[in-house]
Amino acid sequence: MSEQQEHPEFKAPPGACDAHFHVFGPADRYPHGTVGGEKLRYPPPLAPLEAYLELARRLGLERFVFVQPSAYGRDNRCMLDAMRAVPGSRGIVDVDEDAPDAELDRLRAAGVRGVRINTSPVKPLEAGYAASLIPRIQRLEARCFEIGWTLDLLGPGWLTTELMPTLGRLRVDFTLAHMGMYLGRDGVRQPGFQQLLELLRHGARRCWIKLTGAYRMASPPDFRDAAPLAQALLEAAPDRLIWGSDYPHLSFADRVSSTALFNLLGRWAPDEADRRRILVENPERLYQFAGGRPARER
Repeated sequence: MSEQQEHPEFKAPPGACDAHFHVFGPADRYPHGTVGGEKLRYPPPLAPLEAYLELARRLGLERFVFVQPSAYGRDNRCMLDAMRAVPGSRGIVDVDEDAPDAELDRLRAAGVRGVRINTSPVKPLEAGYAASLIPRIQRLEARCFEIGWTLDLLGPGWLTTELMPTLGRLRVDFTLAHMGMYLGRDGVRQPGFQQLLELLRHGARRCWIKLTGAYRMASPPDFRDAAPLAQALLEAAPDRLIWGSDYPHLSFADRVSSTALFNLLGRWAPDEADRRRILVENPERLYQFAGGRPARER
């Protein structure tokens, strides 16, 4: 069934937020880039802001957190141009850890509220790779601490697990995309996911989880094996879960729709109050939307 033929199974509450999605513009205006000479993980599609906003209207989404896609490297122009067209929106950029203060000030004024640390979610286990990321994480943590930004991490589950001691010491709020990329088929009892639950329940309570990308870590067509993980996260920390469409789904676009993923949230969180937390209250605090109290002041 196409996106246009599907319908939301529940009504989004006022102020509902899509906290993780991407836009891609024409290649002649926004050429793709690289970071550190790494090869592109995927060819960038054309997924303009207008098409996304049409989808958002159908789902009842009113607040937006743009996320810089890896295809553009650290060239954030496409995302920033889209943000200018959506007043009050927020963004997560990819920048060098030693970017000038003036650049960070410029980005903050544009609505940016975090920096992405982005590793391919299908990267195979590599000895020493987690350790190689720690200097960047620590440097960006120091920069974000000064200006009230978040860190946004994406990577495979094994990497989330290896970084767990570092994550537990962070002084800034941070998000883990796609539920930390722990595979649904391995269940709630897998050791890394159990460590994640402990991190959520105890310590500084800086960890936030994105209920995103179920198709990346669970089995099609209904992603049923993601439900126990989502429900365990909801039980552990309902005040630190956020939802995102992960639009435009890239290589999965022919197998999944944003509407179906929105409906999946309704099944994971059938209680209306829980959905309001996930869609409205939590992203409002984390990303400092109007009316929200900054998460670091809680």
